[in-house]
Parts: sequence; C-alpha cells; structure tokens
Amino acid sequence: MRAIVSVFGKDQVGIIAAICALLSEKNVNVMDLSQTLLQDYFTMIMLVDVSCANVPFSQLKQELTEAGAARDLDIRIQREDIFDAMHRI
Repeated sequence: MRAIVSVFGKDQVGIIAAICALLSEKNVNVMDLSQTLLQDYFTMIMLVDVSCANVPFSQLKQELTEAGAARDLDIRIQREDIFDAMHRI
C-alpha cells in the first residue's frame, strides 16, 4: 500500500534526514518526494510504500505526528487511495 506524507513548517537543518531516518527505521520505502522553500517555510510531499512497514499504519501516523511536534512541524500521512479520493474533481 502506498501513502502520501506531507510536511509543513519553518525551515531548519535536517528535516528531510530526520523524516527519512524515521521512515527507514519502520521499513517504509520513500518512492518519490518533492520539497521546496516558500520564503522561510519548508514544504514537502512524499510518496511512500508502507506495505512492508514493521509497525501498524496507525502507529506510524502517531510517530510521524510526534516527530513533527518535536521539530515544530506539521507532518501528516494518509493512504494514497484516500488522498486521491479527496482530490478528485
């Protein structure tokens, strides 16, 4: 199963490294990512494969939320099918 991870917040050193390290620890594969800076704000969207994750999706979601809070970032994950349904016209 694939999922979309979104990250928003003030730019700081190590955001991508920290999130990728957390995902790697959970055996989540990063398939694609796009990141940019909007003035002082960091934004990133990632497509990840969670089919081999070693934790349940709900736990992964919680750990990403907590990792974001620790860095003053908004990190969210949602299943790709839900993301697609929400953005379908």
